[in-house]
Amino acid sequence: MTTALDEPNVAISDDVLTRSERPLISVVIPLYNEEESIPHLCSALTGALQRYGKPYEIIIVDDGSQDRSFELLAEQAQRDPHLTVIQLRRNFGQTAAFAAGFNHARGDVVITMDADLQNDPDDVPLLMAKIDEGYDIVSGWRKDRQDRFLDRRLPSMIANRLISNVTDVRLHDYGCSLKAYRRDVLQHVRLYGELHRFIPALASQAGGTVTEVPVNHRARQYGRSKYGISRAVRVALDLITVWFLGGYSTRPIHVFGTLGLISAAGGFVIGLYLTFLKLGMGQSIGTRPMLQLAVLLAVIGVQLITMGLLGEMMTRTYFESQDKPIYIVRRVVSKSDTQES
Repeated sequence: MTTALDEPNVAISDDVLTRSERPLISVVIPLYNEEESIPHLCSALTGALQRYGKPYEIIIVDDGSQDRSFELLAEQAQRDPHLTVIQLRRNFGQTAAFAAGFNHARGDVVITMDADLQNDPDDVPLLMAKIDEGYDIVSGWRKDRQDRFLDRRLPSMIANRLISNVTDVRLHDYGCSLKAYRRDVLQHVRLYGELHRFIPALASQAGGTVTEVPVNHRARQYGRSKYGISRAVRVALDLITVWFLGGYSTRPIHVFGTLGLISAAGGFVIGLYLTFLKLGMGQSIGTRPMLQLAVLLAVIGVQLITMGLLGEMMTRTYFESQDKPIYIVRRVVSKSDTQES
């Protein structure tokens, strides 16, 4: 198989993209405009994986870089049979780059990390040790983080606490890209938007067991960060999505219906109060703002309940039309299996 690329003078040969030995580890790295880091990244990562001594592959996804990143990566791929380079046609974002890497990964364990050399490749054995203990997801914890406090660490601390409380997956550092996933759990995770930060929570919803381990963190040596404090709004919106998918994706009526009943009940109570004032006290209620509020709450309540019913219909259409199960089996044990073994 030969991969055709937009650049006519650069191609990755068949012996690079196809290997006969199935890897145990697939390292997936999204990359955008990191030409200065690439030689050091490839050298450090290859050295760490060779010292670990397990079969591996490296998949680097070039997310539409505008510098010489892809040319440098292609040259590295020509020399290293363990390296696969995927070039996206434009900058789709880190979530899409992760998804592309996951789709091409063949290893039993998928390890993710950043390309900016802030993650330490020598921490791979720490993650694998936890995987060997039986965990499905191992998250790195940058306990001694080498970033500015005000605009990087402080927002991250707040976000980590909020995400942990909402998803009930307690991690100190959701933002650390250095993570390890068992393939059989990761294959049930579907990524959209910018949900890459919540992969541990999404994988946990698929039945995966989660833990974390302290890892090294280095100060950025080359280039500049692609992320700032402005991403807080996106994180908040994505968190709402993860919360809904995790708890109510198969029962949306429980969200919209509950809110609708609360709203309608509020309108009903206010209506009873106004009725008492009109009939019992003889007061005029036609110009009272509370009358408008009662009507508004009642209408909103009906609309929310209707949205919940429509959501239920869409959920059933989604699962039944594609024959998707609403559960995931970890293992099946029976007496006949025991006897056969």
